[in-house]
Amino acid sequence: MTRQWLRRIVLMTLGLLVAGFIGVTVTRYQRDIGQARQRIATGSQIAQTPCGPIEYAQAGEGPAVLVVHGAGGGYDQGLDFGEALARQGFRIIAMSRFGYLQTPLPKDASAAAQADAHVCLLDALNIRRAAIIGASAGAPSAMQFALRHPDRARALVLLVPAAYVPRAGHAPSMNTPPATEFLFDIALKSDFLFWSAIRFARSTVIESILATPAAVVNQASAAEQTRVERMLAHILPVSPRRLGLLNDAAITSTLARYELERITTPTLAISLADDLFGTLDGARYTAEHVAQARLIAYPSGGHVWVGRQMALVSELAAFLKEGGRAGHKIAANMKAQP
Repeated sequence: MTRQWLRRIVLMTLGLLVAGFIGVTVTRYQRDIGQARQRIATGSQIAQTPCGPIEYAQAGEGPAVLVVHGAGGGYDQGLDFGEALARQGFRIIAMSRFGYLQTPLPKDASAAAQADAHVCLLDALNIRRAAIIGASAGAPSAMQFALRHPDRARALVLLVPAAYVPRAGHAPSMNTPPATEFLFDIALKSDFLFWSAIRFARSTVIESILATPAAVVNQASAAEQTRVERMLAHILPVSPRRLGLLNDAAITSTLARYELERITTPTLAISLADDLFGTLDGARYTAEHVAQARLIAYPSGGHVWVGRQMALVSELAAFLKEGGRAGHKIAANMKAQP
């Protein structure tokens, strides 16, 4: 056999392998994106309100808790988190914020306007007062809800919040992990590219999008790893969330100081020291300036509190069942939590 024929055989073999890999990849992508689109198409309702149409879903019975999702979310992300609280005896209302899934992005998509939309949704559901949980990029509108509509807020929870903190040289309040901007500019513009990223660059996505050290996830229990995988999968499809992501990026990159001293709602702020977005500083600053607030600070777990799910849900349930009484400010939680 000549070298020329040998080269042809090698190239043909490589070509077949590449074609096979592409075929398998496309088939898996089509299956996964089809399932994701079917999931978001069947799990929610639309409330027609004076603030425009708002997509939402509910779970459980008991005192109302409005769950305000973070960046990359939608009603499905809020419902994923709220299911554990629903089992604790709460009525969970999870909405899609402006620009996410079937909630359109209005001309005024500020945190204040979103807070007013929270009230519109509660009115549509005939709910007079509710506790509100603002997670990550959902925290600004949750704080505005407590400021603008104090009579509607029974309790306020700020979970790994995008919150203002004064920094030297006008540095942004939140950190940006390496590769976050690249993934935001490239992968988050395409369902296929983001699907490929979570399949073939999992650790990078965990650290840049979920802002959680990959080592923390790799060392976590099977249940916690499954929870993280579900969070990644439920960012898909990303295309109907893109306008909301862009709006959140604009808001969180220019966080302003709210009149925290005017918040009278009992408040619980929760964050983690190794959150790669650096939300602990903002959570601490907020808790220090809200009269009825306390801080819970875990030393590890990243932005999605890996390994802290059971403890966190227990803390939230206790706080909400107490009617949102904040109690004493906790400044020593860092050493109190293992």
